[in-house]
Amino acid sequence: MIAAENTRREESAKMHDFAHDPEAERWNYRPEAPVALNPLFHWPPRPMAVLRWYRGAWLTLGSLSLCFAMAVAVYLWVMPPLSEMREFAPGWMITVWLMNVVPQCLVAGSLHWWLYIRRGQGMRKKFDKRDLTRKNGSFTFRNQVLDNIWWTLGSAMSVATLYQWGIFWAMANGYAPGISFDSAPIWFVLWMLLIPMWSSLHFYWVHRLEHHPRLYRHVHAVHHRNVNVGPWSGISNHWYENLFYFTTYFIHLVVASHPLHLLYHVYFQQLSPVLSHSGFEKLIARDREAMRAGDFFHQLHHRYFECNYGTSEIPFDRWFGTFHDGSAEATARTRAHKTQMYTR
Repeated sequence: MIAAENTRREESAKMHDFAHDPEAERWNYRPEAPVALNPLFHWPPRPMAVLRWYRGAWLTLGSLSLCFAMAVAVYLWVMPPLSEMREFAPGWMITVWLMNVVPQCLVAGSLHWWLYIRRGQGMRKKFDKRDLTRKNGSFTFRNQVLDNIWWTLGSAMSVATLYQWGIFWAMANGYAPGISFDSAPIWFVLWMLLIPMWSSLHFYWVHRLEHHPRLYRHVHAVHHRNVNVGPWSGISNHWYENLFYFTTYFIHLVVASHPLHLLYHVYFQQLSPVLSHSGFEKLIARDREAMRAGDFFHQLHHRYFECNYGTSEIPFDRWFGTFHDGSAEATARTRAHKTQMYTR
C-alpha cells in the first residue's frame, strides 16, 4: 500500500511538472502522464500491471499483433519450403527479398498516405507541430521522404535480405538448431513471446554504440536527420548501421527456432519501427482510435538525441540514467548529459 501510494504521488508530481514545462509549446500533442515502462521489472512485483501491459501489447491492434499476423500470412502463403533453400538459387532468394520489400512498402506507404498525404486524421494525436521536410540540403534528394525511402529500400532491405538468405540456408541444411510446434510446443510459444524482449536487449546495446560521437557523426546521423519523424523514417539507416542493427537475427543460428520465429522477428524488427516513427500516437478512423502507432518514448529520443536509447520493454535507460519520461526535469538532465558527451 505504501509503495502504491508513493507511486501515485510521483506520477502526480510529474503531471504537475508537465503542466509547467517551458517546452510544452514545442509539441502539438503529448501524453498527459509520464512515459510508462514495462512493469515486469518493477519491484515489488505488480502482477496485475504486468498482465495489463502484455494484454495491451498482444491482444490489441498494434505492432506485436500486426507483425505476428504478417508473419503467419507470409509463412502460409508466400514463403518457399526450407527444402528449396538448401542451395542458393535465384527463385527463393528473390522471393525472400520480396517478402521484405513488399510488406515494408505496404505498411510504410499506407501509413504515409493516410497521415501525410490524405491527412486522414489531421493533427489529432500528432506529436510534432511540423510537417515532413522538403527542400532541405540535409536530406538526400533534398527531401525527407525520398531520403527515407532511399535508405530504407536501398540500405536496410538489402542488408536484412542478405542476412536472411544466410540464416534460411543454415536452417535448411541443419547448421542452425531447429524445432517444430509438435516437437517442442512450450518452447515454440515461449520463444515467440520472448523475441520482442531479445530485440529490445539487442537494440539498446547496438544503439548505444551508435551514439558514440565518432560513430554517430559518420553513421547514425543519417537516421537522426529525422528530428520530426514519419513512417518511412523507421529503418532509414546508413548501410554500416544496418550491418549492426540486423545482427539481431543471428540469434536464430544458436537458439532453436522455427522459420516462423525468424519471420516474426523480421517483421517486428522491420515493421514496428514504421509504427513507432509514424509521428502519431494513435491511428484514428471514423473518429475512433483504431490502432496504437507512434511511441512517445522514442519520439523523445529523436528530439533530444541522448536519451531513451532502448525501448520501454526493458528499462535499460532507467538503470543507466538516460531515461526521459517527458518531463522538464528529464529534458534538463538529458541536455546536461549531451553537453558532457560532446565536450569531453
